[in-house]
Amino acid sequence: MTPEQVLAAARRKGARIATAESCTGGLIVARLTEIPGSSDAVDRGFVTYSNAAKTQMLGVSAATLASYGAVSEPVAREMAAGALARAEAQIAVAVTGIAGPGGSDHKPEGRVCFAIATPERTTAETVEFGPLGRAKVRAATVDHALALLGRALG
Repeated sequence: MTPEQVLAAARRKGARIATAESCTGGLIVARLTEIPGSSDAVDRGFVTYSNAAKTQMLGVSAATLASYGAVSEPVAREMAAGALARAEAQIAVAVTGIAGPGGSDHKPEGRVCFAIATPERTTAETVEFGPLGRAKVRAATVDHALALLGRALG
């Protein structure tokens, strides 16, 4: 889904969007705000690259980080819920992953955890993009996050 389509869907719903980004470093909100007039549908973006930022800015629990690690669905859920609670928005998307290079057998390069939070519920999923290289994993993450937003707003 294109950023224009996501913004149009948000406008139809009367919703504003917040993002909580780790591995993308703000690329999702940047794609949305490239579009002139996007301020009526985008509230804010949180770039929480470090665990400390996730805790301080979004309220991600230190216990969740310790138990599951930053690249996990529980952390993505808490990031999305925290963004929604701290924004003037009705939907939030969160991403946390390993863009590369690197990774481990337990958490390989290209693994990204996504979450969508609305006032009604928070859902999460993990996508294994594989070792595509940092730029391609980040681009694929942005595209997938936009598609998730579009579906949730649909």
